[in-house]
Amino acid sequence: MTESAWKIWLGAARPRTLPAAIAPVIVGAALAWRDGVFSPAAAVLCLVFALLVQIGTNFANDYYDFVKGADTAARVGPRRAVAAGLIAPAAMHRAMLAVFAVAFLCGLGLLPWGGPWLLVVGLASILCGIAYTGGPWPLAYLGLGDVFVFIFFGLVAVGATYFVQAGRLTVDVWLAAVPVGLLATNILVVNNYRDVETDAVAGKHTLVVRFGRGFSRAQHGISLLFALLGPLIFVARDRNGWRALPLLVAPLAWSHIRRLRDDRTPAQLIALLGDTGKLLALYAVLFGLGLML
Repeated sequence: MTESAWKIWLGAARPRTLPAAIAPVIVGAALAWRDGVFSPAAAVLCLVFALLVQIGTNFANDYYDFVKGADTAARVGPRRAVAAGLIAPAAMHRAMLAVFAVAFLCGLGLLPWGGPWLLVVGLASILCGIAYTGGPWPLAYLGLGDVFVFIFFGLVAVGATYFVQAGRLTVDVWLAAVPVGLLATNILVVNNYRDVETDAVAGKHTLVVRFGRGFSRAQHGISLLFALLGPLIFVARDRNGWRALPLLVAPLAWSHIRRLRDDRTPAQLIALLGDTGKLLALYAVLFGLGLML
């Protein structure tokens, strides 16, 4: 093997998708800071749990998409470790279970802050991570992947991060969670937009397979629009212009809309996928900074 094992596993973890795990924790922690209830230890545990669930979900996706035939030699997206023969299916399955187990143990560390109800949230996050492409009714194959990402990487992740520090949920938490969830979902939109042909053959009925590329371009653009409108609500509610900092990504968002419309090659769409994650990360940092100032 010419490629080192750690590079193979790093690629299987899909670093381009990790901003979807980091962004909601940044925003939830920033809200806690604004409200004077920030807990560094709780925020770090939330971040570690979110990253582990994301990585475990990516491992599950690598394994189950291979088993179900969605990842084949005809794939146009980034290399998948199991489909490429770099990691044995059984090894990937064991790694998936191990990562989710560590995530669960990490989540137990949050119980002193959030109480026993966090067990339900944590288990639901892990089970949905597996059910995203695994089990008898895989969410991604039923066209429910977008809903899953919006709920768990938006509403649940921002809400749980804030709750474990504040002990309550507020209207502002939900208002902040919506744009984060929309931008996280756009990572999936770009990914599925690229894979529409192979997904259709494999019976993976994503929204772009069901409704076409025009629908996905509209979904992508509307999500960006509402994400940019979200901070303006905080400007009005807090009477603080710093809350508008995320609007600085507007030119970048517009370029992404044009790129999704114009890009055709797999390489171009792979680059857009990475840049979509970077946009989410930048948005979250600006949003968090705006809430803290």
